[in-house]
Amino acid sequence: MTGNDRPLSPSWICIKGVIRLAGGIPRRISVSRELPTSELDGLVVSGGDDIHPTLYGADPDPSVFYDVERDEIEQRYISVSLDRGLPLLGICRGYQLINVVLGGSLHTDIRDIRQRTLNRRGLLATKRVRLAPDSTMASLLEGERVRVNSLHFQAIDRVAKDLKAVAWDRDEIIQGVESTGRPVIGVQWHPEYLWYLARQRRLFDWLIRAARDR
Repeated sequence: MTGNDRPLSPSWICIKGVIRLAGGIPRRISVSRELPTSELDGLVVSGGDDIHPTLYGADPDPSVFYDVERDEIEQRYISVSLDRGLPLLGICRGYQLINVVLGGSLHTDIRDIRQRTLNRRGLLATKRVRLAPDSTMASLLEGERVRVNSLHFQAIDRVAKDLKAVAWDRDEIIQGVESTGRPVIGVQWHPEYLWYLARQRRLFDWLIRAARDR
């Protein structure tokens, strides 16, 4: 799992646990904890700080912190995973960065485009999301509706050509993508904080199963 470099990382703790539940061996990757790419069988790109807007042709906000070093290392690991055909799961910032690496863009702030939903941050599964019926994600989550949590102020705007949108909230803001030809899934929400829900754990089950099959 790629993520921030802080000593205490709740996302790492939760993802480590749910990967173990799925039968995998979790390894942490950050700016100070690089892992040889030859040791990768699959990759989770986790959430965190905003991606630097210059990576998708937008202007940076002087009031926002950008972790440029993290941007650089995660772009490298994503590119290696894509080149090798490794299963890849992007979470929040991670799903956004996969889209950017493949040529897509982001909404730098979605609060002004919301009309039917609130942008209230929360760890509980309170937001309704619909899934494309013919998508891998709908198959994994066993249905075309799912409740998710929300911790974001950004989202995918232009979807990269190698991806397709497969999940939307009530404002039609993209909440999930998957690849048209690679084992890649990205979600805007944080399934690691919903590990106690079987439907959410299936995203990690998919990752481990895809790594084994490969």
